[in-house]
Amino acid sequence: MSQRELVVLGTASQVPTRHRNHNGYLLRWDGEGLLFDPGEGTQRQMLHAGVSATQITRIGVTHFHGDHCLGLAGVIQRINLDKVPHPVDAYYPAGGEVYFERLRYSTAYHETAELRPRPISAPGVLQAPGAPFTLEARRLSHPVESYGYRLVEPDGSRMLPERLAALGLRGPAVGRLQREGRVEVDGRTVTLDEVSEPRPGQRFAFVMDTRLCDGVYELAEGADLLVIEATFLEGDTRLASEHGHLTAVQAAQVAAASGVRTLVLTHFSQRYPDLDGHLAEARAHFDGELVLAEDLARVPVPPRR
Repeated sequence: MSQRELVVLGTASQVPTRHRNHNGYLLRWDGEGLLFDPGEGTQRQMLHAGVSATQITRIGVTHFHGDHCLGLAGVIQRINLDKVPHPVDAYYPAGGEVYFERLRYSTAYHETAELRPRPISAPGVLQAPGAPFTLEARRLSHPVESYGYRLVEPDGSRMLPERLAALGLRGPAVGRLQREGRVEVDGRTVTLDEVSEPRPGQRFAFVMDTRLCDGVYELAEGADLLVIEATFLEGDTRLASEHGHLTAVQAAQVAAASGVRTLVLTHFSQRYPDLDGHLAEARAHFDGELVLAEDLARVPVPPRR
């Protein structure tokens, strides 16, 4: 049975707190596990969340500030320690190649797993071998080179049992119809359109440290689940812009304008002892499903439209 959910491993911004670990987010998408921005302590958070290294099939780093990547060294070594049997693709900004290599080989260990570096040199569709989805990257606006990620499932169709039954279609004939688009039944040609309806593919977007820019909207467009930073409150908008971040209001406005279904706010500054302000400010601009991320929480991808 397929399972699609976000496992939150950490939600702090630059400085972790007693209740918030540095960043870390695992998207479970059927048989894939996409680990985004593994900050310091991610390996231990995985243990608390019941996530194993063998569940990771891809790693996506938005940029090379420490709170988004210092856990990469431990995660890579754990992948090798556990002898993960499948290749793991690692996506990251090409301009940070030196940091990726330093983290990958920060200490001595035995390489037993296949890690495939996939540096991103330009926005667009990324190479994602064997994936049942398209993985895309868009450039963000931050003091260092940064990319956000977008997962897009192709549109498909859903078979309608009542129409299949009415036409006497069952067993191997249904499979042939799905493969070939048409099948002969009692001397008549039945097409796939007659016994199915469109099934829109689902979309996930991951937006970390950035000012408002075109890339933010391109990533968020039509997302069923959007994970986006909301480091500051509206009163600190100028500070947010200076440091290349978003406010809760800006994140909510992006979600509303982009038709997002479930909005997950995260990457909170330590300056806010509670998140009541984030909730109030975001709710004033977004009326869909709204989640303030908490460490070790699980957020399901909403059911298909």
